[in-house]
Amino acid sequence: MATTKEYAAFICEQLALAGEISCRKMFGEYGVYCNGKYFAVICDNRFLVKPTEAGQKLMTNARMEQPYEGGKPMMLVEDLEDTEFLRDLVQTTCAALPAPKPKKPQKKKGGQLT
Repeated sequence: MATTKEYAAFICEQLALAGEISCRKMFGEYGVYCNGKYFAVICDNRFLVKPTEAGQKLMTNARMEQPYEGGKPMMLVEDLEDTEFLRDLVQTTCAALPAPKPKKPQKKKGGQLT
């Protein structure tokens, strides 16, 4: 079952305290970003966060699930009503993740860089 637009919008609303939240459609599901850093997915109407040591300390009983077949296990977040907890989880997780890799410049036609 694919994630609905309404569910993805609900998740983004619940995470609003954490920073600049955005969802990008990826392969029929959604990648979730905070201040430009990819930290979670929404798959099959489930919110799954990348596991970090710091994040796992906040979610000691987190159930690990694969977002899709062949995907790395991620922490399933079931309590979506506690926006302060979600803020702490997102900020803690993002602080523990590496910075996004800089994008390579795109070549224009004629060999010029943009």
